[in-house]
Amino acid sequence: MRPRIAWSCLVCLCACVAPSAEGDEAGESDETSAATSTDTGTSETGETSPTSGDETGEPPQPENLPSPTAACPTFSTTNVVFSPTEIAPRTVKLWVGDNPKPGGMLVIYWHAYGSDPAEAAYTLSPAVIDAILAEGGVVAAPYPADDVGEFPWFVVNNSPRLDDMILADEIVACALEQGVDPRHIHTSGMSAGGLQTVAFSMARSRYIASVTSFSGGAYTTLPFEDADNHFAAMIVHGGDNDIFGGVVNFKTLSLAWFNQLVGNGSFAFLCDHGGGHVVPPGYGASVANFFFAHPFGTEPSPYAGGLPGGFPVDCSL
Repeated sequence: MRPRIAWSCLVCLCACVAPSAEGDEAGESDETSAATSTDTGTSETGETSPTSGDETGEPPQPENLPSPTAACPTFSTTNVVFSPTEIAPRTVKLWVGDNPKPGGMLVIYWHAYGSDPAEAAYTLSPAVIDAILAEGGVVAAPYPADDVGEFPWFVVNNSPRLDDMILADEIVACALEQGVDPRHIHTSGMSAGGLQTVAFSMARSRYIASVTSFSGGAYTTLPFEDADNHFAAMIVHGGDNDIFGGVVNFKTLSLAWFNQLVGNGSFAFLCDHGGGHVVPPGYGASVANFFFAHPFGTEPSPYAGGLPGGFPVDCSL
């Protein structure tokens, strides 16, 4: 049974140091430990009951999944180097369980400007990452390319280079070799990383299961790689003051992406934490539960009738 991450049994993260997010300090957070599934809309197996698939009743599967283009690194909780053949080698921070087992999720996390991959542990929390790992999952947070430019991701620098997407494909391919569930490929990120999260999910919509963006969105209407995959999205922003550099309004960008997804048939909802341009505290368990409840091809969403108890009050359908 896949557990739902409980909002009770709080774990104080005394050792957690928040990385900066676009120059702002993120607030401190208490997070949570694992518990049994209750009201996420999951079946007795813990997996969301799919409503679409083939005629045999099998759940839908992503097609044309990437294959490794080079030898995969050993997966362990450390910095590892991926070497896709099309780009220069890239370092990625991994979190991997001590006793890997098949069927877990992959979460690719893209950090903010002025931050680093350790931000993933702050945004999600160590307790939530541990719960993901306990179910056979992997969390991967790339480091930027050495020649990326001012911002950490090529798309945020308005560059046509696809290096970050190619790296993500290699991470996915190698994680699948480790036994990650192909129906549970997810992504998240904050600010510059939120913009990259959105761009990546659109550019790889053929295999993305569900997404959580923090202060993300898109400047323009991005094309879907596969518009038939109505991946679910949890879209978080900081309200009217979620502005970077005096000009980038992440509330506006988030709303634009929300409208695009809903217009294409995706289940999406907004969370306005009202705190401006920061990583909001206490969201990690909700993000993980959202991912657990939304594997690839989940339609309708088990959240369509209302968000589960314990979700941040800032979130609404």
